[in-house]
Amino acid sequence: MRKTIIAAALLLASGQTLANDPNSPTVMSNFSYDYLEARIGASAYIWCSMSKSVHPNAHLIARIDSEFESDYDSGIGFGFHAPINNWADFTGAMLFRMVRGGDRADTSSDTGMELNLGIRQWLGPQLEVGGGGGYVSIGNDDNWTGSLYARFHSTELFSLGAEARINDFYGDQVMFTTRFKF
Repeated sequence: MRKTIIAAALLLASGQTLANDPNSPTVMSNFSYDYLEARIGASAYIWCSMSKSVHPNAHLIARIDSEFESDYDSGIGFGFHAPINNWADFTGAMLFRMVRGGDRADTSSDTGMELNLGIRQWLGPQLEVGGGGGYVSIGNDDNWTGSLYARFHSTELFSLGAEARINDFYGDQVMFTTRFKF
C-alpha cells in the first residue's frame, strides 16, 4: 500500500510538471539532461550513468554501479525536471532496479523500484549544487536514501564534482564525478 501511495504521488507531481501551457515560457529547464557520467568512489567503487532528454521536461536514465566483485547495482527508467525559478530545477525519477551482492548477504540477483525527488541549483555561473531523497524497494527491503553534491562546470560540455550518498546500495559513500554533455 505504501509503495502504491508513493508511486501515485510521484505520478501526480510529474503530471503537473509535464503539462505544457502554451502561454508559459518556462517549459524548459535550467540544466542539460543529456550527459554521460563516470564516477569513482573513495573506497574503489566504479559507476557510470547516462541521461537523454525525450521531452522538454522528461529524460531517460540508465546507470550501473559495481565493485567488480561479482556485484552490481543497475537502474533504468524515466526522470522529470521542471524549473522552480531561473536558477533551480525540481527533479524526480522512477527507476526499475536490479541488484546483486553489495552490502546484502544474499548473492543472487533481485529486482525492485526506486522513486526519488530532488533539486538542482546554480550558485554561480559555473557552480551547481543539489540534493535529493528517495525511496528504494528491492525484494523485501524498503529503504530511504539521500544524496548531496557540488559540481564545477569548467566548460559548457564538461564538469567535475563531488557527491555524498547516504544509505545507498553500497552504504554511505563519497565519490568524485566527471560529466560529459552531449
